[in-house]
Amino acid sequence: MGASRSSGANLLGFLSDVNARGTAQALGALNLQALAGLPIQDVFLGIVDYVCPDGGSLDQAIAREAFIEMIVDLATLGVPNLDAMTADQLRTVFEMFATNAIEARLYNDIGLNLIQIPQNVATANIIQDQIHAFIQRGVADAVAGISLGNQALTPAQSLSVVNSVYQTAFDLLKSLGDEEANP
Repeated sequence: MGASRSSGANLLGFLSDVNARGTAQALGALNLQALAGLPIQDVFLGIVDYVCPDGGSLDQAIAREAFIEMIVDLATLGVPNLDAMTADQLRTVFEMFATNAIEARLYNDIGLNLIQIPQNVATANIIQDQIHAFIQRGVADAVAGISLGNQALTPAQSLSVVNSVYQTAFDLLKSLGDEEANP
């Protein structure tokens, strides 16, 4: 999940910068000041190449898909622009991305038959809902300690936080799988 981790660090760094300096200055640092003042979905569509550089690998495709899904999920927050968001809402945006990235990677592994799923569609749908909820809770628990504060995170700090979030979420998933395999 290297690309998703890097993309997560890019997103977290951007969100931290928005929290510390405001949307216009954060976008200006990316040379994207023309996006300032646009609706939140438009801003995120405008930074997709910064957050998830296009490169063609499977990991990069998973990161981009997770980011696009996050943009779709933003509609549920009901926040018209980035400057109106609280630090908690900014963390929620990152949680959405991380959840989507982990879930997409897991489904890719299922598609490659690295993980077996039931043949019954109803059972598979129930498991899919449970997996999403579990990943979402794991990511939320891991993200709970992130403080965006009044100073933007450095790229190294962002990557450290993202690595911790992903490792915690995967450890939780692994322990759940181990419990299911050895009741």
